[in-house]
Amino acid sequence: MDLGFPAADAHDQRLVRHHRLLVPVVSVVSAVPVVSAALPHRTPPGGAKITGPGAAAGLRAEYGERVPKRKNTFSSWRRRQVQRAVHAGWSWVQRTGSVTAERPGGFRFGSIGVGTRLAFPLGTVFGEPWIHLGAHCIVGEQVTLTAGLMPDLDLGPDPILRLGDGVVLGRGSHVIADTTVTIGSDCYFGPYVYVTSTNHSYDDPHEPIGKQWPRMEPVEIGPGCWIGTGAVILPGARVGRNVVVAAGAVVRGTVPDHAVVAGAPARVVRRWTPDEGWQPPLRSPAPVPIPDGVTSDQLVALSELDEETVAKLTRLEPGS
Repeated sequence: MDLGFPAADAHDQRLVRHHRLLVPVVSVVSAVPVVSAALPHRTPPGGAKITGPGAAAGLRAEYGERVPKRKNTFSSWRRRQVQRAVHAGWSWVQRTGSVTAERPGGFRFGSIGVGTRLAFPLGTVFGEPWIHLGAHCIVGEQVTLTAGLMPDLDLGPDPILRLGDGVVLGRGSHVIADTTVTIGSDCYFGPYVYVTSTNHSYDDPHEPIGKQWPRMEPVEIGPGCWIGTGAVILPGARVGRNVVVAAGAVVRGTVPDHAVVAGAPARVVRRWTPDEGWQPPLRSPAPVPIPDGVTSDQLVALSELDEETVAKLTRLEPGS
């Protein structure tokens, strides 16, 4: 094979021989792209380099195409159709697999209110005869709801886990009710909230903790609470009305009404009382609700006004 060298010295002749010796190896090795990068590119005495389209074409003619071309299994049109079919199929599975009062599937809840839906795929659910769900609740995907230490126990005549109306449990949350757990109406949980009425004991230093008999205390969360992402509500917690639990907080004990708690263990960082209002004071003004009767077109027109025009409008007397 003539690589186009001019009168080569002994070193260049050895290089050509080494290059020819690599040919059988290159034909066997699958990771050929590294071979071309590994081959030394020397500059002959005349100054000409073994580069350029002509040299590349000559090497391809000698060795053949070593790098397979990328080929899609499906054309772009077929791939789009398959993708749409997969998404449509999964949407159908989610709709069909969700649990409602009209379509409870194999679950036999103590009660499940109108408009309540458990999204599919579900988390672990057992002891459902002792689980009572209010109306218009939204239970996200992979949410665990359990009553009792294990399935197939007789827990007596009273509910163990009770959700009020309008409760939202975020994706991946767990509510473990080995004894009574009550969640008030209109409570909103972020994703991955953990509520449990059971805690391990470690009294015996010689027995594995997991084998010691657990302690159980009822849990109560008042209506209107907002529980942030990743919060943990421990056994015996009594959370008041309209309480904000910050993300990642670990709540134990009693939390008063209209409070904001944060930290591990959680402590009150802000509270509202009729006499003093919010203490410490809020750092930002409260959002102003949209007045009744305002249309969407009026809101769009208002959003297009500049700050100077808005300031003039706020100074106008009502009815002017």
